[in-house]
Amino acid sequence: MAKVLPACLLLALLLLAPALLAQQERGLIFNLDTGELCLQSAQCKSGCCHRTDGLSLARCAPKAAETQECSPKSIYGVYYKCPCESGLTCEANKTIVGSIINKNFGVCKDPQESSRR
Repeated sequence: MAKVLPACLLLALLLLAPALLAQQERGLIFNLDTGELCLQSAQCKSGCCHRTDGLSLARCAPKAAETQECSPKSIYGVYYKCPCESGLTCEANKTIVGSIINKNFGVCKDPQESSRR
């Protein structure tokens, strides 16, 4: 009986290992996919933890593409408008009051486009 228990344990570990590895890839707290609940942008694969208003739950969302509304990077880590994708800049009115109340929205633009004009 003592030899059967370790064999069963070994079999159980071999069967559970792939499930445990898959869980680490996705993450429970970090490395979250689009649509999953979050508290900070650092938790999301996309780098944007988004909420629609002050009473809504924040969820991971894709970053803003060119010509979409955006927020400049923030210390809060939760956005009403996501920051721009890599390579784009958020041209917004960056005031202190706008930063505090999270209302300094802008539009994502390619900095290379403005230098070519």
